[in-house]
Amino acid sequence: MHERLIKAAATFGASALLTLTGLSLPAVAAPPDGGGVCGQNSDTWVSVCADDSTQQNGSTGESGQSGKKGNTKPVPQPCVVQKMSPQPPAGSDLWEGHKPGDGAIYTRICPAGVAGAQAAGAIVLPFQTFWAATAPTAAVDPRILAQQAVDKMLLAGPAIDINPRPGGKGLVGMPVWMAADQSQTTWGPNSASASAGGVTVTATAKVSKVVWDLGDSTTVTCTGPGTVYKKSYGLKESPDCGHVYTQPSSEQQGGKYQVTATSTWTIDWQVNGGGETGQLTEVRQSNVELTIVESQAVNS
Repeated sequence: MHERLIKAAATFGASALLTLTGLSLPAVAAPPDGGGVCGQNSDTWVSVCADDSTQQNGSTGESGQSGKKGNTKPVPQPCVVQKMSPQPPAGSDLWEGHKPGDGAIYTRICPAGVAGAQAAGAIVLPFQTFWAATAPTAAVDPRILAQQAVDKMLLAGPAIDINPRPGGKGLVGMPVWMAADQSQTTWGPNSASASAGGVTVTATAKVSKVVWDLGDSTTVTCTGPGTVYKKSYGLKESPDCGHVYTQPSSEQQGGKYQVTATSTWTIDWQVNGGGETGQLTEVRQSNVELTIVESQAVNS
């Protein structure tokens, strides 16, 4: 294929050769709703956009009562299919035996692939040239639609329900009960759909676990929402999500333990009507502060 690319560069002149060897790509607008003509951004390119499974770094938020914390994960980036303008002259090998006017010559460009190759020190020509009888239609990557559906859900951090209550005081050696109140945005299930180019993807999210950082170098992982404390339970320990502090919080910053609850959302998605399925993961956080004192301090 490299020979064909060099011939294409020779056909269109030195500027095209510079584009090939320098891996410089023309700026192209993002495809609207997964398809259509992206617009003409120079006198060389007429753009027809298509999505591809190429990956790039994106971000997903971790949000909670104390704000948002970001982490990165790969998300799909579209490749671009472009019609050559002007088209190669008659007799060019790029026509693959066809005549001008009988279909057209297109190039397929994947910018993310070029960046990855450059980072690895490789020299890669990112263009794939091909003849087509009709303009290629834009393909919709269902993973992009799945992420758009997730964004509609407004997933939040755990709705913390903990005993002793924030603002009150707990005792060293006494059970702490941790729970997360269940709602559509804080626990799930939560469902949403997104559509583009005749494709609809539905995603359903539910919290699969909550990791509690108790602020005393202890973490507790709970695979369920936990049990909300009631006075009738007395001094029992939580049956499924609890902790016991062995030191008062007086030595902590502000005299309180910083408690962070991190929920992991597991999201299953599928293309409506059958077909491709997949799974995504999102993480969210919420925070509270607890005051823990020695028992004798309360009795004095």
